[in-house]
Amino acid sequence: MNNDILIIIGAYGSGKSEYAINSAWQLKKHDKPVTLVDLDVVNPYFRSREVREDFAHQGIMVIAPDGEYSHADMPMLSPRIMGAVEDYSRIPVLDVGGDPAGCRTLARYVQNINKRGYQLKVVINTKRPFTSDLDGIIKMLESLEFSSRLKITELVCNTNLMEYTDQETVSEGIKIISQVAEELNLKFSEYLVMEKYADRIPNNLQGKKRVLLQYYLNKPWEHTKVHSMI
Repeated sequence: MNNDILIIIGAYGSGKSEYAINSAWQLKKHDKPVTLVDLDVVNPYFRSREVREDFAHQGIMVIAPDGEYSHADMPMLSPRIMGAVEDYSRIPVLDVGGDPAGCRTLARYVQNINKRGYQLKVVINTKRPFTSDLDGIIKMLESLEFSSRLKITELVCNTNLMEYTDQETVSEGIKIISQVAEELNLKFSEYLVMEKYADRIPNNLQGKKRVLLQYYLNKPWEHTKVHSMI
């Protein structure tokens, strides 16, 4: 992807923050200097800022609200975000909330994002409300593009039912998202599977590539760290 900005967007429950975190980690594993930017001002529960300490030990910069605002459900946008967008020596991975309010945060950086170049990937779980069929997904995508003032470049399938996920569930999601991609002439080549469910979901379903995700984010009621990268 050269040094393009990688923007990850997804509706509530899509798994976009896990995908953003895993994407940043993969870039680092390939010796790419990477900055993970938490731009999710919508969802107070699953945010990339939660991995800041572990990532710092690995040399991955995380830009997220600090101190008393680290768990705030409000648009506390650091001036360091523009610095990350303009720093061509590092690849920024932007984790963005997946509704119009969340995407409007991108609009203030749009000129610099366009100047630099970007990939904008939308993560979709067809088992979530409002993204369960072609019409609902298209309506959401049009809204995201309008609010962010950026064009979507790729769709990513993360259809799942957590521990109840099976091959049929994922295949159904791939089928729906394939229809959307064909309708809008968008790239769609990957579906996401949590590593612990890898034995249930094979690679190459409907000609798409399986991407395995590690689990980094805790739910609010989980008091112990699920995974450590150290």
